[in-house]
Amino acid sequence: MTPLIRLFALVFALAFAGAAQAATPESYKIDQVLGRADAPLTIIEYASTTCPHCANFHKTTLPKLKAEWIDTGRAKLIYRDFPTGPKALSMGASMIAHCAGPDRYFGLLGFIMEQQDKWMSAQNPLAELKKLAKLAGMGEDKVDACLKRQDLADDIDARAREAYEKLGIDGTPAFIVDGKVLPGAQSFEALDKALKDIKK
Repeated sequence: MTPLIRLFALVFALAFAGAAQAATPESYKIDQVLGRADAPLTIIEYASTTCPHCANFHKTTLPKLKAEWIDTGRAKLIYRDFPTGPKALSMGASMIAHCAGPDRYFGLLGFIMEQQDKWMSAQNPLAELKKLAKLAGMGEDKVDACLKRQDLADDIDARAREAYEKLGIDGTPAFIVDGKVLPGAQSFEALDKALKDIKK
């Protein structure tokens, strides 16, 4: 086992050590919003950085949704992490994206999703994630410090648990449009129809 892989394993062992003391809902300040905050319609996406269907959504469907609904100011997308297996990798990639900051969050998340096959199949996934993080202006020291943030790990874990307990979400991706949960991979056409139906 290489030193970087050992570091990766240690960081995530520490990250999950305090999961039982998860943050309260009032502290969920980690929602990331794509689009205008005052957009009249809201799409909530629950996704995992290690979920292939989620990666496919970000590569193929989100650009259409963004062009038609988000960039036009008609809707906004709220992204919420829902870590899936391998949980250490999923949680780690999610944390790194958050630590890039709100201005660079979706750019780095996009890289992570687009390069999912590459970094997940690498002998050292953390090294590959660090390369992507560097594109967002994050050096190795900042990534290492990010992965030690218990508060961030707790917030992500607690928010995902709330989605499971209160909304019945048990897999990714999942979407909420107008209060209705749409589980599983959704096409642009399905989400487009769900948004248009709100106005009827």
